Amino acid sequence: MKFIVSSQVLLKQLQAIGGVLNSSNTLPILDNFLFEIKDQNLTISCSDLESTMTSTIAIDAKSEGSVAIPAKMLLDILKTFPNHPLTFSIDEKMGVEISSDYGKYKLSGFNGEEFPKSPIIEAPSTVSISSFIFQRAIEKTIFASGNDDLRPVMSGIFIQLSEDHLTFVATDAHKLVRYKRNDVKSATPSAFIVPKKPMNLLKGLLQSYDGDVTIQYNESNASIAFNDILLVCRLVDGKYPNYEAVIPKENPNRLTVDRNAFSQSIKRVSIFANKTTHQVRLKINGSELNISAEDVDFSNEANERLTCSYEGESMEIGFNSRFLNEMLQNIDSDNVIFELSAPNRAGILIPDNSDEGEDILMLVMPVMLNS
Repeated sequence: MKFIVSSQVLLKQLQAIGGVLNSSNTLPILDNFLFEIKDQNLTISCSDLESTMTSTIAIDAKSEGSVAIPAKMLLDILKTFPNHPLTFSIDEKMGVEISSDYGKYKLSGFNGEEFPKSPIIEAPSTVSISSFIFQRAIEKTIFASGNDDLRPVMSGIFIQLSEDHLTFVATDAHKLVRYKRNDVKSATPSAFIVPKKPMNLLKGLLQSYDGDVTIQYNESNASIAFNDILLVCRLVDGKYPNYEAVIPKENPNRLTVDRNAFSQSIKRVSIFANKTTHQVRLKINGSELNISAEDVDFSNEANERLTCSYEGESMEIGFNSRFLNEMLQNIDSDNVIFELSAPNRAGILIPDNSDEGEDILMLVMPVMLNS
């Protein structure tokens, strides 16, 4: 088996899909990239058993076959080359020889047949979404997803397709983000949960791609294809919480404030907050928003005032400053609207203006105030 490929083209593709690789694997074969040659195409795969990523490059190949090549060693050598043609020769014992103008390098490969096969998605449903919308939906929701192994449904992003809109939801029970697009519709209503890791990989890769993303899915797996990359992942098994029931419908108190000033103020004040609760107190009265925090154990205290626009009754409410700031960082508008109903009920953050077709809602649970 022999083929020629540009070092930089190969490195770029390996780096694109290499995020799937785990630092420690139960199966040693998963520490490798699988190289398969067929019809003058080189298909490279890597997997962590839950997700498999594949990339295809057109090459000059002398024969067909497959081999698994150690990922770390291959990436390390490729990073040292300028843009340079490399010749890969694989013998019958899976010895890999890489030839360049500088010299030759040998390493031991493994039989490609040992590499786990990517699942075939049977009887899939298909939907196409623009890469911009898909990437933005992931970016605006993924930070709110949980990390609790005991509640795996919350450690992914819930995707809901309907005849009216596309909805992405993420929550960890303390905060929730619902990202809705009214300009993406599906003839077949359906819903599934995609794990966090593949979504994080897609978030980075889609930034540099402009085109459509094709999603195929059934009850257990999904494949996401764009450009020359294919990601196949196992979906999270389980029923997603009824997120609509958590969102308070009646919010008579409405605060509008400069997003950047609010965020900077919370950052400064939260330095003086209790390091366990990260609690900041918001006291709203008329056109004045008072933001304060204290750590009684160390006699630390901070207090700031902002001017705001407020409709509703005077209120005092506490929030975890880290959750609030994460949300403010993920809202793009100059002003943010904070809808509140009572000190013990969730607050809702929404941008004061959104892109056409876009509907973002962020919910944050309050924390009990120390009187």
